Amino acid sequence: MLEKDKVIDFIKSALREDIGKIDITTTFLIPSTLRIKADIVSKSSGTLAGLSFVEIVYGILDSGVRIKFNSQDGDSIEPGKAVCYLEGPATSILKGERVVLNLLSRSSGIATITKKFVGKVKKYNVDIMDTRKTTPNMRYIERYAVRVGGGKNHRFGLFDQVLIKDNHLAALRELKPNLKEVSIINDSVHTAKKRAQKNVKIEVEVKNIAEFEEALSAGADIIMLDNMSIETIKEAVKIRNASDTKARQVKLEASGGINLENVEEYAKTGVDRISVGALTHSASSLDFSLEVI
Repeated sequence: MLEKDKVIDFIKSALREDIGKIDITTTFLIPSTLRIKADIVSKSSGTLAGLSFVEIVYGILDSGVRIKFNSQDGDSIEPGKAVCYLEGPATSILKGERVVLNLLSRSSGIATITKKFVGKVKKYNVDIMDTRKTTPNMRYIERYAVRVGGGKNHRFGLFDQVLIKDNHLAALRELKPNLKEVSIINDSVHTAKKRAQKNVKIEVEVKNIAEFEEALSAGADIIMLDNMSIETIKEAVKIRNASDTKARQVKLEASGGINLENVEEYAKTGVDRISVGALTHSASSLDFSLEVI
């Protein structure tokens, strides 16, 4: 599902940023009556994402631009592939060119790397998840691209899921210095459960088995095993699986230092989720061009 209203707001802002008050080159040189035909062509190999953004851009600029898609999001593409055909007023097509190409490039890059991660773990019952390490103001778009690549979305922001991280726990130790380190986790989970709405998930980030066991017994819904070794994660999975019925429902998430070379080893441990910041913060954009024909 694409959060269309939010994406429209972002794209309007992107167009204002690029065009400003006037596209002086197009306005000075191109008559408003001139019509052109153009292809959007891939110059890279990868997974296509972001075609719906082409419709949104030209829907904002000029509904008279006719669009015909030759591909769909999720398709594998190669250099030279014309993914989209445009026909309409030259001024409108040229004004939207760079924003359209940037959105396709960024989205397709994210979808491409996500699909690679998903392919590495397809034999295992595990989800590849994104994180909040996204480009400011582009989270709706980048999360969409992760889904196109076969990944899943983590919490959107700070407002829709409790995630008790190491810095929260460090701050609470200042507030409650007499509590044992692991007891702070128990105290935090119970406080969050009391204050959060019923359907809000409670996740805790832990760094060792002692903290893991405290979070498990406290009733966390999800436990993030952060920067743990493969062997330690296996131990945590074993403890979870040997627990009572309720504790066995707790989802385990591996995170930290995970890349395409080692992601399968993490998947083999039996965790339910693997969160990878690189899906969005390190994705290389694919290259596209708009070619007048």
